[in-house]
Amino acid sequence: MATHRKLRIATALCTAVLAGAGPAGWAAAASPAGPAPAFAPAAAPAVGFADLAPSPSPDPFRGLTADQIADRAVTATQSATSLRMTGRVVTDGQPLDVDFAVNDHKQCTGKLRIGGGGAELRQIDGVTYMKGDEKFWRASMTSQGLPEPQIDATIELLKGRWLKITPGQAGSGDLGGVCDLKALLADLDKDEADRRGLTRGPDAEVAGTPVATLVKQEPTGGTTTVSVSQEGKPRILKIVKTGGEEPGTMVLSAYDKPVKVVVPPEDETVDLTKLDPGTSV
Repeated sequence: MATHRKLRIATALCTAVLAGAGPAGWAAAASPAGPAPAFAPAAAPAVGFADLAPSPSPDPFRGLTADQIADRAVTATQSATSLRMTGRVVTDGQPLDVDFAVNDHKQCTGKLRIGGGGAELRQIDGVTYMKGDEKFWRASMTSQGLPEPQIDATIELLKGRWLKITPGQAGSGDLGGVCDLKALLADLDKDEADRRGLTRGPDAEVAGTPVATLVKQEPTGGTTTVSVSQEGKPRILKIVKTGGEEPGTMVLSAYDKPVKVVVPPEDETVDLTKLDPGTSV
């Protein structure tokens, strides 16, 4: 099954949000922390700034350029031991909704929705558990060109159950990347040039927290707006990308909050080895 393809998209999404991968640096995407709530698709990408709000007095970033504020935001965000990422990005013409909580022990829990189908993912102690609905599994396997009888049989086997993938099994590497907070945060410094040439926009609020907004006009088209907390550590709280490739909105929250991963009951799991040997993950 092509579950790895969907999760690679989610991984790329996390990297784009936290690392500014590619020409659309500081692009739209984000990640969660804390127990994942009931999933609801994120609202359509917002246009412009967060709710406008007066700047705190005194301004914690007074005298700093937008690029210098970005440097502080990267350092502060990299210090996180956990976080939560929620939002939507349009990729390949399809909206991808994500809601993930992840910590620095490679533990995560969350949900994603793409192409009308949805899936839950949990990872702990190197073991990944994934539970998708019929639309998710069918779209995944169809994209791999698997025969209809095999798809039907696999969906029946997985109905209401979690697919269990242990380290070393096919696809485990792709899935693991979704839950690697250290790698995601390390990528913030992957290309420092991506956070140069910023300007400071109007101050705003994100979930009641005052933020400084950093704006970048992308050379490939589109605008990226990054909201940096003006209270406590200057961490990234929101990223909005309008226009260009992969527009979207992501909110980062629940920094340093515990991430509780519940291992599914054994009788509700199906080991990857139980599937057809010719079926990939």
